[in-house]
Amino acid sequence: MITVVGWDGSELSAKAVERLRGATLVVGPDAIIGQLRLTAPVVADGSLLQTLDSHFEQGEGAAVVVAEGDPGFFGVVRRLRAHGLKPDVLPATSLITRAFACAGLNWEDALVVAPAGPHQLNRVVNACRAHPKVALLVAPGVGPGDIARELAPTTPRELIVCEDIGGPDERVTHSRMGEATTRPWKDPDVVLVIDPLHQAREPGWVAGAQPGPAEWALPFATAIPAEVRAYILAKLGPRLGDLVWDVGAGSGEIAVECARLGAAVVAVERDDAACARLRAAVLEHGVKVALARGQAPPALEPLPDPDAVFVGGGGADVIVACAARRPRTLVCALKSVERVSAVLDRLREHGYRAEGTQIIASKLTIQPDGSHSLTAADPVFVVHATPSRVA
Repeated sequence: MITVVGWDGSELSAKAVERLRGATLVVGPDAIIGQLRLTAPVVADGSLLQTLDSHFEQGEGAAVVVAEGDPGFFGVVRRLRAHGLKPDVLPATSLITRAFACAGLNWEDALVVAPAGPHQLNRVVNACRAHPKVALLVAPGVGPGDIARELAPTTPRELIVCEDIGGPDERVTHSRMGEATTRPWKDPDVVLVIDPLHQAREPGWVAGAQPGPAEWALPFATAIPAEVRAYILAKLGPRLGDLVWDVGAGSGEIAVECARLGAAVVAVERDDAACARLRAAVLEHGVKVALARGQAPPALEPLPDPDAVFVGGGGADVIVACAARRPRTLVCALKSVERVSAVLDRLREHGYRAEGTQIIASKLTIQPDGSHSLTAADPVFVVHATPSRVA
């Protein structure tokens, strides 16, 4: 038999104590095991699965795995189940629950992220850009300083850093981003990343990230018909954890749509009137879009690398500059077929597989006599590119 016991620094339940006393093997972190004063053989959890396999192969009795907090929440239970083991689980209060309690905040509307390491830092940061309340379970290379450096200066957030939760040195610090990058953190467990300007929504029926929009390809009164935008959005594939550039954003219809689908978005636009319309659209739809005012390509240089790019305006130099940042998908809309071949050639030169599509979205209209006819519509040429395997 194998039991997983969660520990949060408080007194263990009678059942947990019974299982620990009856165990012939206890596996867990040294910092926790040392406080439990156990008599059973103890092994550090660095070789957890191998240790358990050896123990059960030799038929040496019951084993207990000790873990911090709720081991079924981003914890060891997943590893054991994936290995074919079916443990009894006796949870304690999770680190996330305790962190929000320490901060005095509700958390049913919070997004919880648990990166495996620094290779997932970008996705975590993009989730923080797009979501107003994020709880980060700290991992090596993904801590308060790392998050603050990536978010600054375009995404103002308040960081609530919870250190040594439940331990003797427990500390909760409300930190500005500049401070978070310079001060030493002793033992951070959880970082709450909060948008101080966000207004809480009405209570919903689902925790964390909200369901997607009921409708997309909204009927904006712009040059790109909704049917064309639907195709563009399908090729961009915006999702939680992604960063999307909307270059030559105009009134921001693509930027707004991507933000509604959960992505972090940067809209690049040089025209003052278009920027004003873009801000109005962002406010109307209640989404987060960072605006980079300026002329591309120079305006692209300080931006973080994108996962997806839509180019709605600009010449071949803009498309080449976007391709140089190696997004997983790049889409551009062109008004004339003469430009398509040149754009395809430049993308292929820069290591992308590219194809072009002509879309004509003609609307059915009802005539006075009750008959139907198609309204004339100008074609839009959409180029979609993805990186070649050998760039």
